[in-house]
Amino acid sequence: MADDTARPDFRNGFPIDRIPDGGSVPGRVDADEAILVRRGGEVFAVGAHCTHYQGPLAEGLVVGDTVRCPWHHACFSLRSGEALRAPAIDPVPCWRVERVGNMAFAREKLSEPRADSASNAADLPASVVIIGGGAAGFAAAEMLRRQGYQGPVTMLSADDSPPVDRPNLSKDFLEGNAQDDWIPLRPPDFYAEQRIELVLNARASAIDLKLKRVQATNGKTYDFGTLLIATGADPVRPETPTSGDAAIFYLRTFADARAIIAKAESAKSVVVVGAGFIGLEVAASMRIRGLAVHVVAPDKVPLERVVGPDVGQVVRAVHEEHGVVFHLGKTVSRVDGKQVTLSDGATLSADFVVMGVGVRPSIALAEQTGLALDRGIAVDEYLQTSAPAVYAAGDVARWPDPHSGERVRIEHWVVAERQGQVAAQNMLGHRIRFDAVPFFWSKHYDFALHYVGHAEKWDAVEIEGSLAARNCTVTYKRGGLTLAVVTIDRDLQSLRAELSMEQRVLS
Repeated sequence: MADDTARPDFRNGFPIDRIPDGGSVPGRVDADEAILVRRGGEVFAVGAHCTHYQGPLAEGLVVGDTVRCPWHHACFSLRSGEALRAPAIDPVPCWRVERVGNMAFAREKLSEPRADSASNAADLPASVVIIGGGAAGFAAAEMLRRQGYQGPVTMLSADDSPPVDRPNLSKDFLEGNAQDDWIPLRPPDFYAEQRIELVLNARASAIDLKLKRVQATNGKTYDFGTLLIATGADPVRPETPTSGDAAIFYLRTFADARAIIAKAESAKSVVVVGAGFIGLEVAASMRIRGLAVHVVAPDKVPLERVVGPDVGQVVRAVHEEHGVVFHLGKTVSRVDGKQVTLSDGATLSADFVVMGVGVRPSIALAEQTGLALDRGIAVDEYLQTSAPAVYAAGDVARWPDPHSGERVRIEHWVVAERQGQVAAQNMLGHRIRFDAVPFFWSKHYDFALHYVGHAEKWDAVEIEGSLAARNCTVTYKRGGLTLAVVTIDRDLQSLRAELSMEQRVLS
């Protein structure tokens, strides 16, 4: 750990000409780690670490009067410290900077940003109901309050737990490197303090658009002025024949993760069905726990549909180096107790099975309500559905993506959070187009992959760097247009690729 006294204390001043324009210098303000950022003639002082997973902002990208985290692309205001875009929700500390000649001095710490309380205007919704307790629902509720909305906010969640950090369920938490109390996005008292009525174990069963009312399975009804549908997606559950004491698990909720962990504690082997990102992250977590892991999937190459065969083979090699055994081009025919039979007749011994064969958008409620569907709930660029005052966000929403020119539905955590934030602001009349570049990350042991953009099909792949060395940038194009970029061990290039896509749409 670095000696704090070796870091420059910006309270005592720092030469401005030693801060690169558009760059930053790490240091501290008293005992707080901080960075000084220069943009033209202005100098800013903010906290050194992203409030999401503590990513080093000094290694991030300065864009205008913001700084972006290199790990998971959160964005913070340099003027106020506010977390402008998920996955970070909390602000970073921010200090007033005074210039004296060529020196910049960090002065008093600024108060955390607060929204205007001008939220009792007649054109605001009388109340907001959010159906769903995942990323989009939580982000919308939090943003409504951050924007100063004072009306009733109700979240109806089918889960038995408050909103959780779902990406962590298949990564650090499943590995055993994250405590239970790290997983909730907010402590229990947050919802009461923010006057958000969080109703757990409550699945919405009907929506009456005329009366603006939601019926829930708990027998209660909830009136709304504006409604957000953020029902997410449900795991695909293959009809696999079973017998005996076959133990089959899925991973979607906090309870699912805890059940897998409980089973793994006394197990020696597991079969993971599916070679997508969730299946492979589960495989990595189980290997870290010391279990023998077999991955069964119909694919020829893991992740080929998403990142192509070259990157897919690299990910496969990473897992094989850690002892994972792949059975590709195969499916599971049946599970009899601890014996798993594959489609080619081969058998594997496993104490339990984890199914990770994808998800389907939860659209039954929207279909019953009569909302326009398009392999998901169809929304416009403002995330509004075909019904007035009804929005949709997250895994369930299909929207017009300005970066690919297509209507897309994307199952990414960061996308869901950002859509929830934009939907909340649009409920309050801001009319903000959802034009964020899609982003996700995936972690396998000490190997991480970042993906910006969205490419379902491509006709050219350009590789800069070395896949073999696992340090590269992979660009996916169609008709000469960059649709997506994968980076391995090049976090700053991932941020730059994201910015380039943003600027292309704005130009």
